[in-house]
Amino acid sequence: MSRSVTVRVPAKVNVQLAVGAARPDGFHPLANVFLAVGLYDRVTVTPADELRVTCSGPDADQVPLDATNLAARAAAALAARRGRTGRDAAVHVHIDKDIPVAGGMAGGSADGAGALLACDALWEAGASREELLEICAELGSDVPFSLVGGAALGVGRGELLTPLEVGGDFHWVFAMATRGLSTPAVFREFDRLTEGVAVAEPVASEPLLAALAKGDVDALAGAVVNDLEPAALSLFPELARTLEAGREAGAAAALVSGSGPTTAHLARDAASAARIADALAASGTCRTVRVATSPAPGATVL
Repeated sequence: MSRSVTVRVPAKVNVQLAVGAARPDGFHPLANVFLAVGLYDRVTVTPADELRVTCSGPDADQVPLDATNLAARAAAALAARRGRTGRDAAVHVHIDKDIPVAGGMAGGSADGAGALLACDALWEAGASREELLEICAELGSDVPFSLVGGAALGVGRGELLTPLEVGGDFHWVFAMATRGLSTPAVFREFDRLTEGVAVAEPVASEPLLAALAKGDVDALAGAVVNDLEPAALSLFPELARTLEAGREAGAAAALVSGSGPTTAHLARDAASAARIADALAASGTCRTVRVATSPAPGATVL
């Protein structure tokens, strides 16, 4: 039997997403405070005759299985760096999905990081952590954090990471929307909504960083912010009902996760999270709900 390698990789929530005005290259400078949460994809790579991607799990039919998939791109990028061609570069990448698809929780980025780490182990490529992070940054802005996990501040496009201290666990309820949202479309709407407005240079919130370090739920609830939320709500107004349903159920804070459309509801403890999840599931404002805690470890070979 061919050897295979499986990597578990987490979802993320942005507790701060500060967005600056678009740069000449089209990217937006960010101050992005990531928390990895305990919802995971598992990415398995096995030697094959050609590079191919398969996927199973919730909403697997929405995952691209061609060369545009970040997992396929990650495998090809590492192969190119190591001079692997032909069958030496060919792997079957199987993604067992549990992170929401097109949900603003970096599921695609997680798969890219997972495939990269798995191929490095399968091929015994010996890439350093620095090289892996460099490849991750080439693949996408959220991919480096998917590799690192835990908590981190991302600046630049979000790919330049500084690890952050977290003083305890935070409990979350994630409400999955009835349809997806395109990240580029949300950024375009952000640009439209801020046209003619002086957009401040994004900086990390000191009160938010202090709340994370102390493990203070109430302080974190008062500091969470997502500059993309107005754009996501403009494109998907129904999300406002989901946010309100979470707050009415006792969430300390509720916000759109990243570019959406998943909404994140911060609970004060595990019992509160369970109550909020039940209320959201019964509210008719979302497709499904998931409960998870943060921080969670980054990409891990199983």
